[in-house]
Amino acid sequence: MIRFSENFSLKSYNTFGLEAKARFFFEFTEPEDLPYFLANFPDWEKLPLLLLGGGSNLLFVGDFEGLVLHANVPGIKQVREDRNHVWLEVGAGENWDRFVGYCVHNWYGGIENLSLIPGNVGSAPVQNIGAYGVEVGDYIDTVKGFDLKTFEGYEIAGSECQFAYRDSIFKNQLKDRFVVTSVVFRLDKFIEYKLDYGDLRAEVEKRGGEKIHYVRDAVVAIRESKLPDPEKVGNAGSFFKNPVIEQDLADKLKSEFPAMPVYSAGEGKTKLAAGWLIDQCGWKGYRDGDAGVHSQQALVLVNYGLATGQEIYQLAMKIKDSVQDRFGVELEPEVNFIGC
Repeated sequence: MIRFSENFSLKSYNTFGLEAKARFFFEFTEPEDLPYFLANFPDWEKLPLLLLGGGSNLLFVGDFEGLVLHANVPGIKQVREDRNHVWLEVGAGENWDRFVGYCVHNWYGGIENLSLIPGNVGSAPVQNIGAYGVEVGDYIDTVKGFDLKTFEGYEIAGSECQFAYRDSIFKNQLKDRFVVTSVVFRLDKFIEYKLDYGDLRAEVEKRGGEKIHYVRDAVVAIRESKLPDPEKVGNAGSFFKNPVIEQDLADKLKSEFPAMPVYSAGEGKTKLAAGWLIDQCGWKGYRDGDAGVHSQQALVLVNYGLATGQEIYQLAMKIKDSVQDRFGVELEPEVNFIGC
């Protein structure tokens, strides 16, 4: 199935629920549809390009005056198996949390800690999504897609994706060039659970101990207690990355703010909790019109109904400035700004 539209509303294609339009919009469900469309739409190379997944990591500050490509490729299939692992190829258009649920149901381990993260599978390697001590890059075997520069199908091994904290080759060298159509995951049959992040272990023990279903249930419960459902309140999850700073600066801040959470980031680096920094600046629960900061998690900016992307952007910049002024730490948005 393909769909091509002009002046297309993107409200239902972003989890903030913001009104925005795309000058051109192309959605496809078969990988071969993409080169066929581009060959018959030669002006595409002259236009700004946006590769859109589930829209869970975007803030539309305005309309997008270019071409949106939406890979809505479905499907989950097993492509390989051995004694210890199973390999699943998953279409870019599959809902991420439904895929996690599928894995948990079949006792395929590794990504259960990533339950309830919004978005589609195709965006997972781009962002290298992570939560509760797990990053998806550790379980990606291969990313398949289409190279807009060579006009050919292309596969890249997970080991070559340059995965880092909320980062990958797809946000750098291959940005706006590589359209993900499917991802091959290598999952564990013999599961080693990662439960030492926050309250996760305690929540799992409440449910009966180390079983994959209990881990998923615990993660879902924790996230639901702290994070708003995008179906009910527009948001994109964590708006800012947790900043990684030099150890010397971290030691100085820790002496001044003893309650500040700090985490080792290796090689003389320390990771700070962006949500804590924002909370200390008094933003948790703040609201100006329909743009606000969630009352349970200061790291989440929300659209209470009729906020514009510009209003949320302006709020984000005020938060960023206040953290810089108080702590001397620069927050980097995890959300991508579109239409600035």
